[in-house]
Amino acid sequence: MSYRILVNGSEREVEVDGDTPLLWVLRDTLNMTGTKFGCGIGACGACTVHLDGDAMRSCILPVESVTGRRITTIEGLASGSSPHRIQAAWIEHQVPQCGYCQSGMIMAVAALLQSRPSPSNEEIDASVTNICRCGTYERIRLAIHALADQPQPADAHEVSHG
Repeated sequence: MSYRILVNGSEREVEVDGDTPLLWVLRDTLNMTGTKFGCGIGACGACTVHLDGDAMRSCILPVESVTGRRITTIEGLASGSSPHRIQAAWIEHQVPQCGYCQSGMIMAVAALLQSRPSPSNEEIDASVTNICRCGTYERIRLAIHALADQPQPADAHEVSHG
């Protein structure tokens, strides 16, 4: 079946079964490999994308449920060639170790900071439930708190791409 989905501001038409998880549509059909497969059951968060600005686990999201909604992947988080401010903070605070989970982690943090610009550790723990097997949680918190202490740029809201 054919589905029209809006990914990073561009409408894309895909020919897949309606129950195909969005993760596989992004990776296999659209060749957008920044979103990672981790567990396949929505537990680990490696596949986190934004759906209308909310962090969602794409491995359990059927493509038929996302038509008419705005999907943002890690590839669409930054505008232009500069990294998003969260990506820059990740580099500055040396957050990634192996890095596999980090695209999903960054997407979860972006959604959190959109709704809570200065989250407490408790709010971070409640909102960012992604799993990092390397255990970089302390550096993740440091980067989030550093971002919370910075004034947000005028264009820091969810990227609309059109």
